[in-house]
Amino acid sequence: MRARRIRSRSEPTIALINIVFLMLIFFMISGTLARPLDPALDLVRTADLEGRAPPDALVIHADGRLSHRGQDLASAEAYISALPPDRRGPDTTIRIVPDRDLPADIMVNVARALSAAGAARVMIVTERDLE
Repeated sequence: MRARRIRSRSEPTIALINIVFLMLIFFMISGTLARPLDPALDLVRTADLEGRAPPDALVIHADGRLSHRGQDLASAEAYISALPPDRRGPDTTIRIVPDRDLPADIMVNVARALSAAGAARVMIVTERDLE
């Protein structure tokens, strides 16, 4: 009687290599679709600029107090009614500057009150540190 030779199944490494190679080619091609910026272009550096809140923004302090241009306000509705007539309407955009320590629920309540008072969009102004 002859001993049967046990054949082990080889792993399909060639197929795996082909898939990895095709993925490499795909990402090399798709990565070059975006045109590079003009090499002679120098981008603006903003690291040295002094950051300030927009002058027309509604400031929400850490204790929930609202102010606009240094004047305390009673409510978000008072801010909307104090806007000039040309800034009020269906496309009114309100910018709010919340204090870093302001609880999120207070900020959400103020944004809801602004929307209910007629603001179409409420934008939150934040600080962005790129370095």
